[in-house]
Order: sequence, then structure tokens, then C-alpha cells
Amino acid sequence: MRPVPWWGVVSAGAALVFLVGGCTLATALQPPSFNWLASTVSTLTEREAADPWVMTAAFAVTGACAMATALALRPAAMPGRLILAVAGAASVLVAANPEHVGGSPAHGLWSGVTFIALIAWPTGAWRRGPSAPWGLRPAVSAAAVATLLAIFAWYLMELTAKGGMTGLAERVIGTAEVAWPLAVVLSCRRPAQQTQRDDSRLPQGTDL
Repeated sequence: MRPVPWWGVVSAGAALVFLVGGCTLATALQPPSFNWLASTVSTLTEREAADPWVMTAAFAVTGACAMATALALRPAAMPGRLILAVAGAASVLVAANPEHVGGSPAHGLWSGVTFIALIAWPTGAWRRGPSAPWGLRPAVSAAAVATLLAIFAWYLMELTAKGGMTGLAERVIGTAEVAWPLAVVLSCRRPAQQTQRDDSRLPQGTDL
């Protein structure tokens, strides 16, 4: 399998840092009356929010990083990489269509596409065989999808019922969805690094 280049690790890690860091910073900039446990992340992009550009930029950069990660994730099957790239593009469109008081159909549409694509991409990325990185093995991919679906179901229940934990649930599912590509990338890098170490131990002139 073709290895994941170093910049794939950077893009996957940056996506997690920018999403979590951007959300944390944007929340900290809000007035004390802001209830982040109940408020969705999208409210941080509203014109009425304090410094809405922070969360908007976080969505855009996270999406761009996801597209770069999809390009770098060479060991994964192509359908999964394409779905991951779609998720990244949808995140950029979320940033281009910020939330409004009363709701924004475009923002809601692209947010939904982002959530679904980030849950679905492992189903099209898995590989069979003993040489497959653990993050791309069918059983691991299925477990990841099942976990993400369970968290997403919690978020939908909170959102539908207008529960007091809607914001927390959305932050948990968002973090989990962005963290999984990083875990897969790291699992793909480990076999390549192990091969390099094994090759370095061989006597000069030895062929396998």
C-alpha cells in the first residue's frame, strides 16, 4: 500500500485542533449568559454572536484539512476517501452559509451532509488482508461507524427535544468525527515507519 505522507498527519491533526480550539475560543468570547451546554455550535456563527468569524473560520479550515486528509489517505479505498472529501467540502459550505436567528436552510443542509459523510466514510474506506492498517480493517471501521451513529443519535434526540445538553452532544459528535480520521492516518503511518526501521537493520547489500 502507498504510505500516507507526513502532511496527511498534519492536516488530520490540524482539523481536530482547529475545530476544538475554534469552538472553545468562540465560546469563551461569548457573554456570561451564553449557555454552551444547550446552545448548538452553529449559534456561534450567527451575526448576533460575539466574534462570529472565529467559528466560521474554524469550520472552513477544518473542512479544508479534511479534504487534504482525504487526498493523503492513500491506503484507504477510494470510495471512503471521496466521502471524506465531500465532508470537508460540505464543512466549507457550512462556513459560507452561517446560521441566522430563526434558522438557515442552507446552513442546516450542509451541516447535515457534513455529519452524515463523516459518519459514513469508514464504510467505503476499509481494506481486507493482514497488511491492512488496523484503522482500515472492516471490524474496526464497523465499530467506529456504530459508535459515531450512537453519539449522533444522542445529538438528534437532544436537538429534537430541545434538551439542555444539545450543545454538549453536538460538541462530542463533532470531536469524535474529526478525531477518527486522525486515528486512521496514524494507524496507516505506523506500518510504514516499522518497515523503515526493519530495513535500516538489514546489513548493507542484503535484499529481501
